[in-house]
Amino acid sequence: HIPGYLDITTGDFREVYEFAHRHAADRLLGGLRAERLMRRDVVPLTPGMMLDAAARAIVQSGYKALPVVDDAERVVGILTETDFLRRLNAGTFLELLLRMVEDSCEVSHRCHETPVRDAMTAPTITVRPQSGFRETIAAFRRHAGRSMPVTGDDGRLLGMLLRKDFLEALDRGAHR
Repeated sequence: HIPGYLDITTGDFREVYEFAHRHAADRLLGGLRAERLMRRDVVPLTPGMMLDAAARAIVQSGYKALPVVDDAERVVGILTETDFLRRLNAGTFLELLLRMVEDSCEVSHRCHETPVRDAMTAPTITVRPQSGFRETIAAFRRHAGRSMPVTGDDGRLLGMLLRKDFLEALDRGAHR
């Protein structure tokens, strides 16, 4: 409570409000760290794996993408459903499905002859286990993907952070 009259401009008030909002968000979400939300059961792909085997691995994982690691288990890229669509010259799965129906289910791409390294997104955006709310949200803003590898300082894969898990944690944090 401030007794009396406070003479501030609309711009001053906006600045104070934005500072207070940032402070409240940091207080509510300060404990939100990638290591608490990441999925640890990720089996990565390798650059030399063929796309057909990679597609089977992604489907079996239940994720929409999997990180690609080198021999030292450092993340070198990520293979997403969007990467497959790009290779098949389709913008969406519905577009691909319609094209397949119109062409009697004919797909001309030879996934069994194409290695992951030729289709993956690289370099990929990653976060560290200690990454907090602001750093994680900034990383998700830098790419349109639904998942992001979590790596150690040495670049080795530790897990994967799914956008849906992050958003769910934000929702839980807002309803505390």
